[in-house]
Amino acid sequence: MISSSDASTSSSHPSSRPAQSRRSLLRFSATGIATAGMMGTASAGPAPAAPAATAPTDRPLRPNEGIVRDELSFRDDGTFTVVQFNDTQDGHRTDVRTIALQEAVLDDVAPDVVVINGDVIDGSPTTAQEAKQAINNVVRPMEDRGIPWALTFGNHDEDSSEATGLDEAGYLEFVAQYRHNVNTSGARDTTGSGNQVLTVRSAASRADAFALWLLDSGRYAPEQIAGQDFEGYPDWDWLRPDQVQWYLSASQRLETKNKQPVPGLVFQHIALWEHRFMWFASVDARTEAHHARAAAKHSIVGERNEDECPGPFNSGMFAAMLQRGDVRGLFVGHDHINTYVGDYYGIQLGYGPGTGFGTYGLGGAEENRLRGARVFHLDENVEGTYAGTELRFAADYGIDLGETGQPGEPADFPDGVR
Repeated sequence: MISSSDASTSSSHPSSRPAQSRRSLLRFSATGIATAGMMGTASAGPAPAAPAATAPTDRPLRPNEGIVRDELSFRDDGTFTVVQFNDTQDGHRTDVRTIALQEAVLDDVAPDVVVINGDVIDGSPTTAQEAKQAINNVVRPMEDRGIPWALTFGNHDEDSSEATGLDEAGYLEFVAQYRHNVNTSGARDTTGSGNQVLTVRSAASRADAFALWLLDSGRYAPEQIAGQDFEGYPDWDWLRPDQVQWYLSASQRLETKNKQPVPGLVFQHIALWEHRFMWFASVDARTEAHHARAAAKHSIVGERNEDECPGPFNSGMFAAMLQRGDVRGLFVGHDHINTYVGDYYGIQLGYGPGTGFGTYGLGGAEENRLRGARVFHLDENVEGTYAGTELRFAADYGIDLGETGQPGEPADFPDGVR
């Protein structure tokens, strides 16, 4: 099910507007140039195969395998709600409207868990303290309400690492201090940071009734591979084969333990190539007629205001999910002004809108119209457990959408966090 909130978005603001390419303004920021080659090249190398791929299936499921159990559970009535915030992407003086939007959504929806799905901060922090403050600002709304939360990493989270000395591993150590954070260091010997699956325990038993997959989709492509650059190709990052293999292995382990496949949702920052294919129901065609056919075929609702920005290579993740048959949807951010979702051969592919007011939007008077969040409804009483998704926008809560930034003061750290 896709809610009427998505459908109304599509009809009120037609999806036919030309896609923009505003991302280049950020892709080659001064900090991005300094780090893109270094970080991208480092992540492009092959990682050792994950031990979980061949591990026995009768051992307990442990966090060092990336499988995290008993942190989340369905409510007594069998329901569970997830909120996805995306691209909060700001510095230590986060725009006050970003926080106001988060708080409004949390108070309205009362979710059971929140995922900040990449680009949690931008490259502006100049010290470790500022980087921590930038993260603290956007996790305090959940901490203050006692809501479990986790984050994934995007391409911008390490843009300030050279200045601050904090990388993704350092961020994971930092957020582990928060009482309600449910991140772990993730699957061992697997490319990226914090690759993990959070299972949601059934209201009626200790069985795993649902799974929330958190993947690190990386940062930037390297400058070259085999002496060839990426001119003409999207030059973001992509999931590596060992990450896909970890998903396949962990998915099988969950099935073995629970005597049936465990349905789930995947959260990662950077889109798959299949997001691009779905919008036009084609690999090559890019016309309004093709999109009209795609919208009917794949039940697409929402807006597409910029080109999807995957990596140059297809990771194979979609084929892996299709083979396993357990994933109900894969949702991303990265492209701040896309909000669409569709059913692509039985798996929903979609976007959470950009939440942060400190980064690019639509431009002009509509700059902040699409600041928002995505909400997911789970229900053990519904076949397949996944009951649908909908959007919440800043405009729904009367938050100022003016173009002028409104930087705030850093929030205090909670007791025990430093």
